[in-house]
Formats: sequence, C-alpha cells, structure tokens
Amino acid sequence: MSEKEKNEATNEEVEPTETTEDIAEETVEELTPEELLQAKVEELEDQFLRARAEIANITNRNRNEREQLQKYRSQDLAKKLFPAMDNLERAMATEVSNEQGASLKKGVEMVLESLRHALKEEGIEEIKASGEAFDPNLHQAVQTIPAGDDVAADTIVEVLQKGYKLHDRVLRPAMVIVAQ
Repeated sequence: MSEKEKNEATNEEVEPTETTEDIAEETVEELTPEELLQAKVEELEDQFLRARAEIANITNRNRNEREQLQKYRSQDLAKKLFPAMDNLERAMATEVSNEQGASLKKGVEMVLESLRHALKEEGIEEIKASGEAFDPNLHQAVQTIPAGDDVAADTIVEVLQKGYKLHDRVLRPAMVIVAQ
C-alpha cells in the first residue's frame, strides 16, 4: 500500500462518533407525544404495582404478628404464676397431722388444680422430665450423678423444678438432675 492509500484508509476509518448524550437527545426528539405518554403510563403502572405489592406485604406481616401475639398472649402471665404454683406444690408435699391441716391441704390442692386447668386451657403444658432422656432444649441440668445399673446415661433422675411450655415455645425449662 502506498502512503497516499494509507492516509485515505485512515481518514475513512476515523469518523466522528456520536456520544450517548447525542443519541439520547435524538431518541427523545424522535418520540411522539403519544409515545411519551405511553412511557409515562408504563412508569406509573410499575410504581402502582410496586406500591400494591408493598401494601400486601405489610398486611401479611401485620396479620402474622397478630397471630403470633394471639398464640403467645398468655406467656407473661404464666411466667408470673409459676412461682406461686411451685409454692402450692411445696405446700402439698408437707405432711399434716390434724383434720384442720388436712382441710387446709385439700383447699390448696383445689387451688393448684384450678390453676393447672386454666394453664392447660391456654395451651401451657408441663414438660415431662422424670425418667426421660435429657434434652437441653427442654431441661436444665443443675446436677449430675454417676449412672448406675438401673439408670442409663443421659437420663433424668430427679426433677427439682417443673418446666412448662406454651405450644412450641419453652417458657421455663425443667431443672433436673441427670445421670452421667
């Protein structure tokens, strides 16, 4: 190739390129008023659909929160009643020698039974522990003893304080002694 042909080829290749701004201006200028309105409608439709989806999400979240509150509404009251129930159970464990003590014990038993019934109606149940396998999700080991021939390892030997759960939520773990 001669020198002159090289210069001509170079001149042909180097054409001024349009910038994206120039192209965008031409595109905007080329749109008719109907196309502009259509683009605006599509943008507003998108915003509307997003807003509607957000409202649906908020509604679902609020409904789920209300269901959770309803399901676990008695949790705080039950936690406050547990110490009173423990005291009533200790009162039931005492021995009485006269008839006045026996009638008092009968009254305590009736109160304790009505509390248990009320808690059961609310979905609060006692965690079974004695003789069961130790489960750290349900039980709190406060002491261990060596496992004997009659007791397998990781078995609960004695319950020091009863545990309770509301549906699937543990309100108070059972305090237990575990064989190791």
